[in-house]
Amino acid sequence: MSDVLYFNGPVQNGDFTFADHPGKAAGIRLAEALNALLDQRPVPHLWNTVTLAGDVRHRRAADRDAVGRRQREEQLLRAKYAPGPAPAAGLLTDAAPPVAALALTMVRALLADGTLTVQEMPVRLCARCGHMAGTGTAGGCRSCDHPVLQAARRDLLIFDRTANAAPLERDDVHAAGARTPAHLLTLAQHAPRLLVLSRTRDHGVDLAPLGLEGMVLDPRAGLHVAVLAAADERRVERPVMTLTENAAAHIAAYGAPFRRHGATRLRYALHGKIPYEATADDRLYDVHHAHRVRKLFTGWYLPLCAARERSGVHVAQIPALLKFLRRAYLARPATPPGDVLADLRHRAAAGDMRWVTDAQALACALADRETTGPTGPRRGAS
Repeated sequence: MSDVLYFNGPVQNGDFTFADHPGKAAGIRLAEALNALLDQRPVPHLWNTVTLAGDVRHRRAADRDAVGRRQREEQLLRAKYAPGPAPAAGLLTDAAPPVAALALTMVRALLADGTLTVQEMPVRLCARCGHMAGTGTAGGCRSCDHPVLQAARRDLLIFDRTANAAPLERDDVHAAGARTPAHLLTLAQHAPRLLVLSRTRDHGVDLAPLGLEGMVLDPRAGLHVAVLAAADERRVERPVMTLTENAAAHIAAYGAPFRRHGATRLRYALHGKIPYEATADDRLYDVHHAHRVRKLFTGWYLPLCAARERSGVHVAQIPALLKFLRRAYLARPATPPGDVLADLRHRAAAGDMRWVTDAQALACALADRETTGPTGPRRGAS
């Protein structure tokens, strides 16, 4: 069994369901497909619940006095999977007790070695609710819409990225056989020199034990801790987070101090977006006689393709990819050849996704999926 384990980059818990927005599940499906190929048991789905939008949504809800902030997040999460069940391995949020405990342990250690500091900094606070708008002066409060912000000074958790390693390096991307996008490294370098890692939120990893009353850990850092906490539960030292290039550019600098804990090293597996709107037309499957592999195509193969096409799968590629999958499915062996399967697993563990357009490797992966993974379409289906 591989010592690499894939986890989805925590998905923001917004007002959507997977039925309405299947692209939101791309990272989850990619992690599931790769872990199954590596003969790993399922991992929990990871969720980002520490958001200002979530605070506002709860505050404006008619039942806010009857339903707690955390409970509302749980209700939204359950609805994501309706009408089906929640994943067998469960859910883990970026505010769950194991994540909070690990986050405080890591922050204390990073403060002790000087990687992080607590500094008094100038901020703008809402004159009505006290929400911290940051150091800028434009606009009103995004938490309560009050137009007046007041200048103040406040102790904040700070990461001075210039005093440490680059916020993102090529080795942080888990991608054997593929180049790390240069623009991604450049975008990460453009993050502010001093990164504020404490935020005013109603929900999250409470930093009060560190003297930062009314503040929580910045969710961009907390996303990384959630993956490390999930990896710690499974006792793996090489967790890999699946996420888009855009998401990586947005969170990498803030997560830089939280990609290592003890012997555990977190890396990113990049994937592109999937044009699911192009897969919804029945005529696509009529033309290619592929109705029986439809769910396999949308739920399994396209997420794998998205890890190869990291800038995104194009609409024009959809028919050819469906045709390729159907042919590989019909050609899958009864038993995956041992040498091909071993090579395939080695490539999957290394982040080499070129195999998804290799007919023999794909047929082997399909055969392995039928014997060890989720049940696929029945043999002999057209």
